[in-house]
Amino acid sequence: MSAEPADEGADASRDADASPPEDAVDTSDGDPLIEVRNLSVSFGDVPVFSGVDLSVERGSLVGLVGPNGSGKTTVIRAIKGTITPDEGEIRLDGDAAAGLSAREVGRRVASVPQETGLAFDFQVRHVVEMGRTPHLGRFDGHGAADERAVREAMSAAGVARFADRPITAVSGGERQRVLLARALAQETPALLLDEPTANLDVNHAIRTVELVRDIADGGRAALAAIHDLDMAARYCDEVVVLANGGVHAAGPPEAVLTADALRAAFDAEAFVGRNPATGSPAVTAFDAVDDAKPTEAADGSSDATERSGRDASVVHVVGTGRETARIAARLAAAGHAVTAGVVPAGDALAGVVTDAGGSVVTAPPFESVDPSLRAAAVDLAEEADVALVVDAGAVSGGDAVSDADAASGAATVAETEVNEAVLAAAERIVRVDADVSARRLLDAVSTSEDS
Repeated sequence: MSAEPADEGADASRDADASPPEDAVDTSDGDPLIEVRNLSVSFGDVPVFSGVDLSVERGSLVGLVGPNGSGKTTVIRAIKGTITPDEGEIRLDGDAAAGLSAREVGRRVASVPQETGLAFDFQVRHVVEMGRTPHLGRFDGHGAADERAVREAMSAAGVARFADRPITAVSGGERQRVLLARALAQETPALLLDEPTANLDVNHAIRTVELVRDIADGGRAALAAIHDLDMAARYCDEVVVLANGGVHAAGPPEAVLTADALRAAFDAEAFVGRNPATGSPAVTAFDAVDDAKPTEAADGSSDATERSGRDASVVHVVGTGRETARIAARLAAAGHAVTAGVVPAGDALAGVVTDAGGSVVTAPPFESVDPSLRAAAVDLAEEADVALVVDAGAVSGGDAVSDADAASGAATVAETEVNEAVLAAAERIVRVDADVSARRLLDAVSTSEDS
């Protein structure tokens, strides 16, 4: 895996062809490399979590996600042995961690902490060499196998080019990669990573997670606390959601990262779509609009005496383009069912409605709309509680046109007639601008009065 620019010398050349350190890993079936059962931890009188169960099998990458303070770092520290849980059992490759020496734990699991804790002017190379400590006797020096492990780990993590720099002279992101190299040099069958991409730019963040993914695919195992839900969905075999004092949900990303689960765990409304490039779930989070908060009046002011009581509605969205798609996603995140049509095939709105599980009628762009498609869209409008026309300024005679269509005059008479028929069939019509606030949008589709 490429990790550094080619103009950094011989070390950078190795980085460009880097792969995870090669070591003999038992990939046969057996006990999970990491297993946690009924784990409970508290700090003084303050409980962090209780009853946590999780396991990480050989060949898998498990993501640990959850809101701040849910205990992700605490789980990792308990597995590593740096804190003692109140109760529960941790097993590493089938053996109880409590019965293993610190050296033996270090041969089974390596960790990449969120905080570096390195204040001395150790050279980067020497920091990575620390990963070999569990494999050395008290008076042993580094041998050929240790030097190989260190060299390959630095190359894989992309830090070989500054191996001779003091650790205090590298950036925070570079330091994070040094700690990853130290863990790789440890050559353990399992890895623990606490927010491994928190200080990294996009390029190195992707490289880091892909490196960990490759390590797992090679027969080892990794448990990573990850704050980026899209990244967890893309790379992890399973996701464990910590929230509300325990495991809120666990399983494959597509089963766990749902709008309902994220709303309950993060106290945020979310739209879960599909990344068109990777096919993995794509999460868009929105700040939850609390019904107990004051409603926004039509003039933009707030009235603390007014409260919104919203029920889920079926909303037929009339419009096209990214802004209309964003509004549809916001409605879906709030629990409304959304439909649309007729919209051009490939339009962003069509993708959002499909991902939300709604019905959408599409037609080839810039062509007359078939009568059967028109009838299908009219049926959707009749079944909806409200028809939402987005960007009233672009609506003429009930026709919502995209910016591109409005500029080119490509909207056909048939499209105008279709939307007129759709709106004529609607029980209630609401018109909003593309930049409508979340509160006004949700109030508009849920109250009995048109906006």
